[in-house]
Amino acid sequence: MVAINSVSNYLSLLDEDQLELKSYSLEKLDSCVDEFWSEIASTSVDKIKSLSENKQFPKHELASLVLSKVYYNLSDFPNSMEYALSAGSLFNVLSKSEYIETLLYKFIDEYIKLRTSTNKDTVINPHLESIVMGMFDRCFKEGSYKQALGIAIEARRLDIIEKAISQSGNVNSMLSYCLHICNVSVSNRHFRHSVLGILVNLHLAQEKPDYLSVVQCLIFLDNHIEVATILLSLIKKDEESLLLAYQIGFDLFQNSTQQFLLNVRNRLPPVEKKSTTATTPASSDSMEIDIDSGNEKSGSSSFEQRLERLHTILIGDVSIGMNLEFLYRNCSTDMHILQSMKTTSELHKGAIFYSGTLFANALMHAGTTRDTFLRSNIEWLYKSTHWTKFSAISSLGVINKGHIKESKSLLKTYLPGASVNQTPYSESGSLYALGLIHASHGEEIIDYLVEKLHINNAILHHGAALGLGLAAMATGRDDLYEDLKNVLYNDDAVSGEAAGLAMGLVMLGSGAKKAIEEMLAYAHETQHEKTIRALSMGLAFLMYGKEESADTLIEQMIGDKDPLIRYGGMYAIAFAYCGTGNNDALRKLLHVAVSDGTDSVRRAAVTCIGFVLSRQPEKCPKAIALLAESYNPHVRYGAAFALGIACAGTGQRDALEILKSLTTDSVGYVKQAAWISMAMVLIQTSKELVPEAETARKLFATCISDKREDSMSKFGAVLAFGVIDAGGRNSTIQLHSPSGHKNMNAIVGVAGFLQFWYWFPMTHFMGLALTPTSIIGLNKNLEMPVFSFKSNCRPSLFAYPPETKPSTTSSTNKIETAILSYSRKNKLQSSRSAMNIDQDVEKEKKEKEEKEAKEKEAKEKEEKEAAAKAEEKEPLFERKSNPARIVPRQLQYVQFDDARYQPIKKSPAIGIVMLRDLTPNEPEQLVVKEKPETKQESVGNQSGTATVSLPNATTTTSPTLPEPSTPEPFEFTE
Repeated sequence: MVAINSVSNYLSLLDEDQLELKSYSLEKLDSCVDEFWSEIASTSVDKIKSLSENKQFPKHELASLVLSKVYYNLSDFPNSMEYALSAGSLFNVLSKSEYIETLLYKFIDEYIKLRTSTNKDTVINPHLESIVMGMFDRCFKEGSYKQALGIAIEARRLDIIEKAISQSGNVNSMLSYCLHICNVSVSNRHFRHSVLGILVNLHLAQEKPDYLSVVQCLIFLDNHIEVATILLSLIKKDEESLLLAYQIGFDLFQNSTQQFLLNVRNRLPPVEKKSTTATTPASSDSMEIDIDSGNEKSGSSSFEQRLERLHTILIGDVSIGMNLEFLYRNCSTDMHILQSMKTTSELHKGAIFYSGTLFANALMHAGTTRDTFLRSNIEWLYKSTHWTKFSAISSLGVINKGHIKESKSLLKTYLPGASVNQTPYSESGSLYALGLIHASHGEEIIDYLVEKLHINNAILHHGAALGLGLAAMATGRDDLYEDLKNVLYNDDAVSGEAAGLAMGLVMLGSGAKKAIEEMLAYAHETQHEKTIRALSMGLAFLMYGKEESADTLIEQMIGDKDPLIRYGGMYAIAFAYCGTGNNDALRKLLHVAVSDGTDSVRRAAVTCIGFVLSRQPEKCPKAIALLAESYNPHVRYGAAFALGIACAGTGQRDALEILKSLTTDSVGYVKQAAWISMAMVLIQTSKELVPEAETARKLFATCISDKREDSMSKFGAVLAFGVIDAGGRNSTIQLHSPSGHKNMNAIVGVAGFLQFWYWFPMTHFMGLALTPTSIIGLNKNLEMPVFSFKSNCRPSLFAYPPETKPSTTSSTNKIETAILSYSRKNKLQSSRSAMNIDQDVEKEKKEKEEKEAKEKEAKEKEEKEAAAKAEEKEPLFERKSNPARIVPRQLQYVQFDDARYQPIKKSPAIGIVMLRDLTPNEPEQLVVKEKPETKQESVGNQSGTATVSLPNATTTTSPTLPEPSTPEPFEFTE
């Protein structure tokens, strides 16, 4: 075949009058347009265009196709797409050419853009619709169902989504994939709920529905009626279904709100409390949830007993009790760190280091019920006064978080009576502590807190309001909102601040119009900055999870003249779009971060980027990198916390690099944020997994002990130690659960914690953000059997960090006193004989040599031990016993291989797991619990949860001590 060098002869045929010749010319040009497109473009585009526009010409579609290819080679994609649409069926989507593939992507993008447009007058070209539908047909023929599903989700085609899943051949896998994509990628809340509705229907249409996944979708849809129906049907079936119902109950408690759980319980048949069947033991200690299983007949539970246990699970008694048991028995807090902090606090004036040590201790022991440090340093605690005493008492709430059955007994010493004095800081702190203990599960304590809220004292109102907001979080109760509003209208800065926050916490995520109008109106009326800021944060709480529905209030708040309200507007964006990665939300935050005239608003804007990107932590360092180099220290502060929030618990290297550079900043509070954020990123990471973990701990210690370090930076390092070792080194910070649900407590906790910039007691909110990292297996009787599983990785990868050794340099290795030669000469001259001089010199020399020999020997021994330990070959796996500490990154290595027990859940997950007994006829061996004993004493045994009694007086002098006696006569001589 002769090679063609030019298409001029075909182009000349376009000038002929005969239609056949023109058609022949276009056919030839179509076959070689990719090679000679430049020649065609330079001479004959207008001629071909006229043929394309002439609908009477039989080959006008072919002319359009040739033009489309010419424009494609010219990289003029809009014109290429326009003429490709005019080519009709000649544009074959089944073809695999580069031209077809490229334009298909362009058409799909255009189609998605038109489908997601908010303009109601938007009309989609029928040819474009047919091309995209042809693309879907091609995907189905080729078996590319995931590709079709992805395009359908982006284009919001519910019919294609359902078709792609149902025709895939592997429906369960596609349903899981679609749920994941829906949670991560779909930004429109209404469409997401529509997709979830389809997923529920497809799940239920299966022969064996995956009820665990169905319930996860129903939680997103807030459909408590269907959840209750599923639970009721499951507990009526066999034992396998019963275990599944219990597992769903535990998942509901972990992922849903207090109000949702209450609605589910109300839809279930009521349970009559019987004295013979106890859901909790007689001691009413939530650490011990031994359900009476001795009355079972023929190995099966009655319906009433099953229902009663299900109610117990949904109330939370079992989950809370098991988590307390796990945290108590596995507490690995390094007490040497706390003692060094206490020593540092005694060397500095002011309450900042004192408070910092209290906060760090509370976080380190969060949920463990261990207050050993407080009771062993009771004299040190006597120093607390006024609001420091408030913080000290409320720290007991963090330490005993979840100890709901014994909360009043633990705080009995401080709880207010019928009347209080004018400065009830201890009483107010105890009410705040009650809220922290009952956070999100406060049904039993709400009435008591409301009663104390009616006592007319501003300081008491502060603690009672905060406690009530935490205990009734997200209940949406109008009566509590009205009680708090009455406190707010007292127009007191102290009580108004707590009331504003509490109103938002009670109505969390409700978006109630009445609350929005009243809170916004009062924020404009009052003159107290504390109250305005608190109300602004309260309005942000109202927008939790609202996404597009919150846009109206967000625009109103960020356009307000008052910077305090604009500050709240930033957090409104964070709460509304947390974890969505929404581009519009990010655009608003970035715009404010570089344009607002108030530093606090800019700081909040940058910080809130971390919330929006919390589900996509890998994107945050790129978005923050330039802001971390800003000239404005408030922006750098916000950048540090944005990284800490988005990358919490990930150990991400990019985030650590930026934070490390911020730890050398010249401004103290920027370093403070960098220390705390570094601890958030490195929480529950080992030096084997992330080498920076060991370095960070050394940096924290160096910062605390350095006398030249800025006080704000030191405070940050103290809090950083509390965060990185939180919950006895058995808790982490997760803003989202593995199933995709927002962790409401964690999001509220982190946002509340950030307010410590204005009010130190808000630091305790970090206790809400901590999630125990454990796998706890339970049998059908809700008891912990002895079972184990394999972790297929080296133990050191996820081991506890080694304990620090107490410093002995100050006591043993004292600096030798310099002796001047003149003094030595006089000493020698005063000696009795030359023999004595020689003996003294030899004795000193011998002592020095012995000391050096001992030091050398000890050093060699340490080196030998380290070498021997290194030579020991570390095992490639380890067996974990129930209850087991498993960090989130360790889940991928977990393998359930127990001979007797197998979990109901197919894939390992953090939390409580129901176990299927493969040999039910054999006797079970149960795990012996190590629950703490509650004692009413001021200073007692070093274990347990004895109440720490702090005095109400501000001095350590006791009035009962006798007067000191006069000294004996003596003579003074020089």
